[in-house]
Amino acid sequence: MDKEEFLKSFCDATDMKRNRFHPLVWINGDPQIGKNVYIGGMSEVYAKGAKVVIGDNCDIASFVVINCSDSHKRTIGLSEQIDRKDIIIENNVYIGTQSFVGGGTHIGHHSVIGAGTIVPKGDYPPYSLIVGNPAVVKPEYYKQQCLNKK
Repeated sequence: MDKEEFLKSFCDATDMKRNRFHPLVWINGDPQIGKNVYIGGMSEVYAKGAKVVIGDNCDIASFVVINCSDSHKRTIGLSEQIDRKDIIIENNVYIGTQSFVGGGTHIGHHSVIGAGTIVPKGDYPPYSLIVGNPAVVKPEYYKQQCLNKK
């Protein structure tokens, strides 16, 4: 079996559509993904039922989950619906390996999300450093460095 046959069989077997990133990147729904974006293997972008936007020049490491939906209230009987909220990731954002970005999140341009960070819903200003679980936000951490480089 050649590579193309394998990829077709893999996509058919997993019900995942092919993408421009890596065969082991799962993209569900129809996210808007900008130019010059890298998404590492074993990452997921889940955009069913809400708007998910990833700007230009973003670097998303392996094993990252970007997921607009939250089904915990439905699962435990508190709601009939799955909660779905938009995610906006502006241009030039780095997301470190094994991080999670949930629905209702807006990450400003030129921000860095450290490896293993759980990013809860909220608005994060441009040039932020976001690290840890629970996430600690250092607003404008990279602002002077980025502006001095221009």
